[in-house]
Amino acid sequence: MVLRHMSRVSPASGRRRLRPLMLALMVVCGIYWLATSSKSSSPSSISSTSIRASANERLSAPNSRSAHDGQKLGIQVPVSAPRPSSRATTLRKDLVVASMKGDNTSWLYDSLPDWNKNVYVVDDEDAELTVVKNKGRESMVYLSYIIDNYDHLPEYMLFIHSQRYQWHNDDPYYDGVPMINRFQTPYLELAGYVNLRCAWVLGCPEEIHPLTDSDLDVVHAGPYYMNGFKELFPGVKVPDAVGVSCCAQFGVAKWKILERPKKDYQRYKKWLLETELDDATSGRIMEYSWHSECRFLYFTISTNINTVSVIFGMDPIHCPDARACYCNVWGLCNLDCSQEECEDRYMLPPFSNLPEGWPYIGWDGEPQDPTERDVPQSVFYD
Repeated sequence: MVLRHMSRVSPASGRRRLRPLMLALMVVCGIYWLATSSKSSSPSSISSTSIRASANERLSAPNSRSAHDGQKLGIQVPVSAPRPSSRATTLRKDLVVASMKGDNTSWLYDSLPDWNKNVYVVDDEDAELTVVKNKGRESMVYLSYIIDNYDHLPEYMLFIHSQRYQWHNDDPYYDGVPMINRFQTPYLELAGYVNLRCAWVLGCPEEIHPLTDSDLDVVHAGPYYMNGFKELFPGVKVPDAVGVSCCAQFGVAKWKILERPKKDYQRYKKWLLETELDDATSGRIMEYSWHSECRFLYFTISTNINTVSVIFGMDPIHCPDARACYCNVWGLCNLDCSQEECEDRYMLPPFSNLPEGWPYIGWDGEPQDPTERDVPQSVFYD
């Protein structure tokens, strides 16, 4: 019946009636194609760049920028102090600890329950975690952990020394507990690498001049750094100056470590094992190489200058503004600061060893109560 009715319709009239139907069908097909193409990327195809972009969105604030924007400017960009999200608190976080026999590491378990502990004992071959050779100071521990865990890294890692109270810690009482408890993992997700010292004293603004240093002082390792750099990063231009706050304690996000293939870390470890440089000198070279690899691997800053930036992709001179650093890294955002330091946050002690009984015994041998004073008694003698 319908077919007989349609047979009496003229061809021109039939085409006119089909046009709206064909147009509607084309619109539906177009919408379907757009919807399916936007979901075509599988989880395995998501790049580290998209992950970092997602982190930027989570941490967006009126004065925030992306991590790459900050790297292009050579600064650590201020953002409103991020607080750990519920997602961050459920993600695995590892402490990687370089220790020796006799070190008291109970504070890690007593005071930092949210962090998984990986305590390496470098001078005990029977320890659960140890190294093949005690050389390069903490670097052998850090590299061993990265290599052994490369295929199943946690989202966030802090690489630290074993003592709770040590002059390396950026805290008024040199206490590692508040330093780690305040640490802002969302900012680490954004930045990728974070030094655990904001104060510039020792290491910033410039510590090593590889091309001109002639002093054989192991503390600076200048004359040795150039050759060490060439061996560690073949084909990369040696920087004119290197600066980063001491002392090889830092945080790294999983995505930042994975920007380098596992074989790179294996090569660094092989260099440590085979170099004729002693423990202190090889360790110092690594200390001033963790932060900064070929910068052009991450973004183009110049097509005719082979700028370097070293292992975790920061500039050779990585000395963030103190105010921004304390705010970003520890959420301390209302401090009185200069570019190099913030008041009552860190003072270089007169000796590398803290007094026995610290922090309850001060530098003058007299009792002090850290619960009653925000800062310790004066550390300098008249």
